[in-house]
Amino acid sequence: MADFKKLHVWQEAHALSLSIDRVCKRMRGSQYASLRSQAFRAAMSIPANIAEGRRKNSDKDFARFLGYALCSCSELEYHLIVARDTKVIPETDFVSLISQTITVRKMLYGLMNRLSMPKRDSRAQESTPKQRPPPTAGPPTG
Repeated sequence: MADFKKLHVWQEAHALSLSIDRVCKRMRGSQYASLRSQAFRAAMSIPANIAEGRRKNSDKDFARFLGYALCSCSELEYHLIVARDTKVIPETDFVSLISQTITVRKMLYGLMNRLSMPKRDSRAQESTPKQRPPPTAGPPTG
């Protein structure tokens, strides 16, 4: 279960980072060097956090890294808005990249929601009624 490359969300995030790389290479002007760098770094951070989190030992830890990837999606979205508003990238590139970013964000939310759902053995739990655990002896209450 640790192979991040099999995750569809990682594949989409990787494709997004490659798209961002291509667009950043076409950005001109030394005054936009920081924007290029920040957008590229935010885009690369998304699949990197998915990959790193996939190696964690618990769903809770994996979800934490997916949260980092979500934050990077928001950061990337802002950089793309700035690039569009300053006319550093054409509207067509902006629309395409924002669409990819939103798709990845939705997939991350979906995976996080799936990880937060309690695991069940549906056959065993549906066929047997729930039983309360036996009471434990503890200090007297009162």
